[in-house]
Order: sequence, then C-alpha cells, then structure tokens
Amino acid sequence: MRHKVQVHPLPKADFDAIYARVPRLTVEVLLELEGGLVLARRDIEPCVGQWHIPGGTVHFGESLPAAVRRVALVELGVEVTPGALVGYIEYPRMHADGYPGWPVGMAFTATRVSGDLSGSDMGAEVACFTAVPDDIIAEQGEFLRAWFARRL
Repeated sequence: MRHKVQVHPLPKADFDAIYARVPRLTVEVLLELEGGLVLARRDIEPCVGQWHIPGGTVHFGESLPAAVRRVALVELGVEVTPGALVGYIEYPRMHADGYPGWPVGMAFTATRVSGDLSGSDMGAEVACFTAVPDDIIAEQGEFLRAWFARRL
C-alpha cells in the first residue's frame, strides 16, 4: 500500500524562495531490515528515477528524532525508533544541476517498531540493498559507500 505524502507546511513558492537563499535541514533515515538497507526510487524531482535514502525537510519546531519518525512513516509506511546520528550529507551536485536549494541531511539509523514496508507518492518502489546501487543520488552514494565500508 502506497502512502500519500502529507501536505507540506509551506506553499511551494514560499518553500522555493526561502530555500534558494539558505541551507535546508533534512533527515535521512538509514533503516536496515533482514534484506539490507531500505532505499526508495524517486518519483518526484529532483532526481526522478534514482534510488535514494528516505528523507525529508525538518519542519520548524520539530525535533530531529520526530522528523525521523515522520519521514519513515510517510515515505516507508513503518513506525521506527530513531537511533544514532551517523553523519551528514551535503548536496552540492544537486544545487549545481539547477535545484534551487542546498539541503544538508543528518543521517540517522532507525529500527522498525511496526508496519509493513511500502512506498509513497514520492517513491512507490522500495527495496533492500546490501550494496550501493549505481543509480543512486551521487552524494548519497558516496556517503553510503563510506558507511558500508566502515561497518565491514
């Protein structure tokens, strides 16, 4: 079952105007299941068709753990317990390719508490990976290759 994405707290024009001028804080959810690390294939811009770590903008007044829980529920259909902050990802290539913002993603591990894995309007296809796929957002691919290497 796909989950419909929640309405964004800002109108798109305001979101674009604000985040074209300042960095955008996001969370990235590193959820490992029996089959590997969960990734979703993007159905929306930027980076349509590429695999990505489920993630999203931290809302004003929202704690980072609350954002991790929200993103996991909205994008993957599962309730999680947020774990450790394991690093951050900046997205200069995305900006250079015409994306109006400069996201900075705080990557957290997460443990599934309940729910069955499913996609969303942002990415219907979800899968588990034991290695980094070739068709992944470049900055996330670099981050995950280093993350997997540290764990060996």
